[in-house]
Amino acid sequence: MRIALGLEYDGTRFCGWQSQPARCGIQDALEQALSEIAGEPVRVHAAGRTDTGVHALAQVVHFETKAIRPESAWVRGCNALLPDSVSILWARQVADDFHARFSARGRQYRYLLLNHPVRPGLFAGKTGWFHAPLDLERMREGAVYLLGEHDFSAFRASACQAKSPVRNLRRLTIVRQGDMLIFDLAANGFLHHMVRNIVGCLVYVGKGKHPPEWMAELLQHADRTRAAPTFSPDGLYFSGVDYDPKWNLPNSGRMLECFPAPDLQK
Repeated sequence: MRIALGLEYDGTRFCGWQSQPARCGIQDALEQALSEIAGEPVRVHAAGRTDTGVHALAQVVHFETKAIRPESAWVRGCNALLPDSVSILWARQVADDFHARFSARGRQYRYLLLNHPVRPGLFAGKTGWFHAPLDLERMREGAVYLLGEHDFSAFRASACQAKSPVRNLRRLTIVRQGDMLIFDLAANGFLHHMVRNIVGCLVYVGKGKHPPEWMAELLQHADRTRAAPTFSPDGLYFSGVDYDPKWNLPNSGRMLECFPAPDLQK
Protein backbone atom coordinates (compact mmCIF):
# COMPACT_ATOMS: atom_id res chain seq x y z
CA MET A 1 0.00 0.00 0.00
CA ARG A 2 1.00 3.62 -0.44
CA ILE A 3 1.02 6.00 2.55
CA ALA A 4 1.31 9.79 2.48
CA LEU A 5 2.66 11.73 5.45
CA GLY A 6 2.70 15.38 6.40
CA LEU A 7 5.58 16.58 8.54
CA GLU A 8 7.27 19.62 9.99
CA TYR A 9 10.94 19.96 10.87
CA ASP A 10 13.67 22.26 12.05
CA GLY A 11 16.45 21.94 9.50
CA THR A 12 19.15 23.61 11.60
CA ARG A 13 21.00 20.44 12.61
CA PHE A 14 20.52 18.54 9.34
CA CYS A 15 22.43 18.64 6.07
CA GLY A 16 19.20 19.19 4.15
CA TRP A 17 16.32 16.91 3.23
CA GLN A 18 18.09 14.46 0.93
CA SER A 19 19.75 11.29 2.20
CA GLN A 20 23.54 11.56 2.49
CA PRO A 21 26.33 8.97 2.97
CA ALA A 22 26.88 10.43 6.46
CA ARG A 23 23.14 9.87 7.13
CA CYS A 24 22.71 13.49 8.19
CA GLY A 25 19.66 14.18 6.03
CA ILE A 26 16.10 14.47 7.31
CA GLN A 27 15.22 11.72 4.84
CA ASP A 28 17.69 9.41 6.63
CA ALA A 29 16.06 9.97 10.03
CA LEU A 30 12.55 9.51 8.65
CA GLU A 31 13.34 6.35 6.71
CA GLN A 32 15.00 4.78 9.74
CA ALA A 33 11.95 5.44 11.92
CA LEU A 34 9.47 4.25 9.31
CA SER A 35 11.49 1.09 8.66
CA GLU A 36 11.36 0.19 12.34
CA ILE A 37 7.58 0.60 12.48
CA ALA A 38 7.07 -1.25 9.18
CA GLY A 39 9.53 -4.05 9.98
CA GLU A 40 10.99 -3.68 6.49
CA PRO A 41 13.14 -1.17 4.59
CA VAL A 42 11.22 1.95 3.62
CA ARG A 43 12.12 4.58 1.03
CA VAL A 44 10.34 7.95 1.07
CA HIS A 45 9.71 10.45 -1.73
CA ALA A 46 9.21 14.12 -0.87
CA ALA A 47 7.21 16.90 -2.49
CA GLY A 48 10.29 19.13 -2.44
CA ARG A 49 13.87 18.99 -1.24
CA THR A 50 15.13 21.54 1.27
CA ASP A 51 18.73 22.66 1.73
CA THR A 52 20.90 22.66 4.82
CA GLY A 53 19.37 24.90 7.48
CA VAL A 54 15.99 25.20 5.74
CA HIS A 55 12.85 24.27 7.69
CA ALA A 56 9.44 22.85 6.79
CA LEU A 57 5.98 23.72 8.06
CA ALA A 58 4.12 21.35 5.77
CA GLN A 59 6.33 18.89 3.88
CA VAL A 60 4.56 15.95 2.20
CA VAL A 61 6.11 12.55 1.50
CA HIS A 62 4.90 9.12 0.42
CA PHE A 63 6.22 5.59 0.73
CA GLU A 64 5.31 2.01 -0.19
CA THR A 65 4.95 -0.75 2.38
CA LYS A 66 3.49 -4.23 2.79
CA ALA A 67 2.99 -3.60 6.50
CA ILE A 68 -0.57 -3.11 7.72
CA ARG A 69 -0.56 -0.46 10.43
CA PRO A 70 -3.17 2.01 11.71
CA GLU A 71 -2.53 5.62 10.75
CA SER A 72 -1.80 6.39 14.41
CA ALA A 73 1.16 3.99 14.31
CA TRP A 74 2.79 5.88 11.45
CA VAL A 75 2.32 9.14 13.37
CA ARG A 76 2.84 8.37 17.06
CA GLY A 77 5.08 5.35 16.59
CA CYS A 78 7.46 7.13 14.22
CA ASN A 79 7.47 10.33 16.26
CA ALA A 80 8.69 8.33 19.25
CA LEU A 81 11.69 7.29 17.16
CA LEU A 82 12.41 10.55 15.35
CA PRO A 83 14.66 13.38 16.59
CA ASP A 84 12.74 16.04 18.54
CA SER A 85 13.16 18.49 15.66
CA VAL A 86 11.17 16.32 13.21
CA SER A 87 7.46 15.55 13.68
CA ILE A 88 4.94 13.66 11.55
CA LEU A 89 1.63 15.55 11.66
CA TRP A 90 -0.67 13.16 9.80
CA ALA A 91 -0.79 9.94 7.78
CA ARG A 92 -3.18 8.91 5.02
CA GLN A 93 -3.45 5.84 2.83
CA VAL A 94 -3.53 7.04 -0.79
CA ALA A 95 -4.11 5.56 -4.21
CA ASP A 96 -1.17 3.85 -5.90
CA ASP A 97 -0.95 6.59 -8.54
CA PHE A 98 -0.38 9.36 -5.99
CA HIS A 99 3.15 10.77 -5.92
CA ALA A 100 4.23 13.40 -3.39
CA ARG A 101 6.34 15.19 -5.98
CA PHE A 102 4.73 14.54 -9.36
CA SER A 103 1.12 14.91 -8.19
CA ALA A 104 1.85 18.38 -6.80
CA ARG A 105 0.31 21.28 -8.70
CA GLY A 106 2.26 23.94 -6.84
CA ARG A 107 4.48 24.63 -3.87
CA GLN A 108 4.69 27.38 -1.28
CA TYR A 109 7.51 28.91 0.74
CA ARG A 110 7.61 31.41 3.57
CA TYR A 111 10.63 33.53 4.51
CA LEU A 112 10.91 35.30 7.88
CA LEU A 113 13.27 38.28 8.00
CA LEU A 114 14.06 40.18 11.19
CA ASN A 115 14.66 43.82 10.25
CA HIS A 116 16.32 45.19 13.38
CA PRO A 117 19.73 46.71 14.23
CA VAL A 118 20.48 43.82 16.64
CA ARG A 119 20.80 40.23 15.45
CA PRO A 120 18.37 37.59 16.77
CA GLY A 121 19.24 35.53 19.82
CA LEU A 122 16.17 33.54 20.80
CA PHE A 123 15.24 33.02 17.15
CA ALA A 124 18.76 32.40 15.85
CA GLY A 125 18.55 29.89 13.00
CA LYS A 126 14.79 30.45 12.66
CA THR A 127 14.80 33.83 10.93
CA GLY A 128 16.94 35.76 8.48
CA TRP A 129 18.29 39.12 9.62
CA PHE A 130 19.07 42.49 8.09
CA HIS A 131 20.28 45.35 10.27
CA ALA A 132 19.47 48.48 8.23
CA PRO A 133 15.95 49.89 7.71
CA LEU A 134 14.03 48.42 4.76
CA ASP A 135 11.35 50.24 2.78
CA LEU A 136 8.43 47.81 2.60
CA GLU A 137 6.57 49.66 -0.17
CA ARG A 138 9.62 49.68 -2.46
CA MET A 139 10.03 45.95 -1.90
CA ARG A 140 6.37 45.35 -2.72
CA GLU A 141 6.75 47.38 -5.92
CA GLY A 142 9.75 45.29 -6.92
CA ALA A 143 7.96 42.04 -6.13
CA VAL A 144 5.17 42.81 -8.62
CA TYR A 145 7.60 42.50 -11.54
CA LEU A 146 8.26 38.87 -10.65
CA LEU A 147 4.65 37.71 -10.74
CA GLY A 148 3.62 35.48 -13.64
CA GLU A 149 5.57 33.15 -15.88
CA HIS A 150 9.21 34.13 -16.44
CA ASP A 151 12.68 32.82 -17.03
CA PHE A 152 14.09 32.97 -13.48
CA SER A 153 17.71 32.28 -14.45
CA ALA A 154 18.84 35.39 -12.53
CA PHE A 155 17.48 33.80 -9.35
CA ARG A 156 18.77 30.28 -9.98
CA ALA A 157 21.75 28.63 -8.28
CA SER A 158 24.57 27.56 -10.56
CA ALA A 159 24.15 23.99 -9.28
CA CYS A 160 20.42 23.91 -10.12
CA GLN A 161 19.53 20.73 -12.02
CA ALA A 162 16.10 21.79 -13.29
CA LYS A 163 15.69 21.27 -17.03
CA SER A 164 14.02 24.66 -17.52
CA PRO A 165 14.43 27.99 -15.68
CA VAL A 166 10.84 29.00 -16.50
CA ARG A 167 8.48 29.10 -13.54
CA ASN A 168 5.07 30.67 -12.86
CA LEU A 169 5.21 32.72 -9.66
CA ARG A 170 1.56 32.95 -8.63
CA ARG A 171 1.95 34.87 -5.37
CA LEU A 172 4.62 37.00 -3.69
CA THR A 173 3.37 38.99 -0.71
CA ILE A 174 5.39 40.86 1.89
CA VAL A 175 3.89 42.00 5.18
CA ARG A 176 5.37 43.47 8.33
CA GLN A 177 4.61 42.40 11.88
CA GLY A 178 6.63 44.64 14.17
CA ASP A 179 10.26 44.12 13.19
CA MET A 180 9.48 40.93 11.24
CA LEU A 181 8.99 40.88 7.47
CA ILE A 182 7.04 37.87 6.21
CA PHE A 183 7.47 36.83 2.58
CA ASP A 184 4.96 34.30 1.19
CA LEU A 185 5.58 32.82 -2.25
CA ALA A 186 3.58 30.32 -4.29
CA ALA A 187 4.52 28.91 -7.70
CA ASN A 188 4.07 25.88 -9.88
CA GLY A 189 7.63 25.03 -8.87
CA PHE A 190 10.83 26.61 -7.56
CA LEU A 191 14.42 26.55 -8.77
CA HIS A 192 17.37 25.82 -6.48
CA HIS A 193 17.89 28.87 -4.18
CA MET A 194 15.16 30.77 -6.05
CA VAL A 195 13.39 32.04 -2.93
CA ARG A 196 16.58 33.03 -1.11
CA ASN A 197 17.84 34.84 -4.20
CA ILE A 198 14.54 36.70 -4.60
CA VAL A 199 14.64 37.77 -0.95
CA GLY A 200 18.24 38.92 -1.30
CA CYS A 201 17.38 41.07 -4.32
CA LEU A 202 14.31 42.56 -2.64
CA VAL A 203 16.48 43.48 0.35
CA TYR A 204 18.74 45.40 -2.04
CA VAL A 205 15.66 47.25 -3.30
CA GLY A 206 14.39 47.84 0.24
CA LYS A 207 17.64 49.37 1.43
CA GLY A 208 17.78 51.70 -1.58
CA LYS A 209 20.66 50.13 -3.50
CA HIS A 210 18.45 49.62 -6.57
CA PRO A 211 15.02 50.89 -7.69
CA PRO A 212 12.07 48.50 -7.81
CA GLU A 213 12.42 48.32 -11.63
CA TRP A 214 15.73 46.52 -11.13
CA MET A 215 13.79 43.31 -10.54
CA ALA A 216 12.41 43.52 -14.09
CA GLU A 217 15.91 44.13 -15.44
CA LEU A 218 17.18 41.01 -13.70
CA LEU A 219 14.47 38.92 -15.35
CA GLN A 220 15.26 40.43 -18.73
CA HIS A 221 19.01 39.78 -18.57
CA ALA A 222 18.60 36.27 -17.05
CA ASP A 223 22.10 36.59 -15.57
CA ARG A 224 22.69 35.37 -12.01
CA THR A 225 25.87 37.45 -11.68
CA ARG A 226 23.86 40.69 -11.89
CA ALA A 227 21.69 39.80 -8.87
CA ALA A 228 22.27 40.05 -5.13
CA PRO A 229 24.03 37.32 -3.14
CA THR A 230 21.99 34.35 -1.95
CA PHE A 231 20.32 35.19 1.35
CA SER A 232 20.63 33.12 4.53
CA PRO A 233 18.71 29.81 4.73
CA ASP A 234 17.78 30.48 8.37
CA GLY A 235 14.42 32.11 7.71
CA LEU A 236 13.25 29.84 4.89
CA TYR A 237 10.31 27.46 5.43
CA PHE A 238 8.75 25.01 2.99
CA SER A 239 5.19 25.97 3.82
CA GLY A 240 2.87 23.90 1.69
CA VAL A 241 2.05 21.80 -1.35
CA ASP A 242 -0.98 22.15 -3.62
CA TYR A 243 -2.74 18.91 -4.62
CA ASP A 244 -5.97 18.08 -6.39
CA PRO A 245 -8.79 17.77 -3.82
CA LYS A 246 -9.37 14.20 -4.99
CA TRP A 247 -6.39 13.08 -2.90
CA ASN A 248 -8.14 14.29 0.27
CA LEU A 249 -4.97 15.47 1.97
CA PRO A 250 -4.63 18.21 4.61
CA ASN A 251 -3.48 21.39 2.84
CA SER A 252 -1.52 23.21 5.53
CA GLY A 253 0.80 22.69 8.46
CA ARG A 254 -0.18 23.32 12.05
CA MET A 255 2.27 26.22 12.45
CA LEU A 256 0.71 27.98 9.45
CA GLU A 257 -2.70 27.61 11.06
CA CYS A 258 -1.41 29.00 14.36
CA PHE A 259 0.54 31.87 12.80
CA PRO A 260 -1.06 32.91 9.50
CA ALA A 261 0.26 35.90 7.60
CA PRO A 262 -1.69 39.10 8.23
CA ASP A 263 -4.60 39.94 5.94
CA LEU A 264 -3.33 42.48 3.40
CA GLN A 265 -6.83 43.94 3.02
CA LYS A 266 -6.94 45.15 6.64
